[in-house]
Amino acid sequence: MDFATLWQHTHTIAVVGLSADPSRASHRVAAFLQARGFRVLPVNPRHEQVLGEPCYPSLLDLPEPVDMVDVFRRSEHCPEVAHQAVAIGARCLWLQLGIVSVEARRIAEAAGLAYVEDRCTLIELRRLKG
Repeated sequence: MDFATLWQHTHTIAVVGLSADPSRASHRVAAFLQARGFRVLPVNPRHEQVLGEPCYPSLLDLPEPVDMVDVFRRSEHCPEVAHQAVAIGARCLWLQLGIVSVEARRIAEAAGLAYVEDRCTLIELRRLKG
């Protein structure tokens, strides 16, 4: 996977499982992405707003296209997220550190999405851009 090319073509990121709690990793990572100029769309049915953005119950409810779906959900939820990512035309499905799903990989790759698992977007972007 060429992370430089992936990030070069990523502008809008849907963060699935984004928490409103600033102590949670999903919140810290999404805030970092926002600070780096990415458009972050929170996806979590438990919140109305996170990081100053309206929060959506699922990827299927997003009002605009996204380049990347960044997932902070347990592995057993990832195949459904992968199906939704394909349905909305995302170009990349990224499962955060500690999250692995053979089925999500199969779904994403069969549809031509770039697929990353068990890696942190914050860590990888810092490695790439400092």
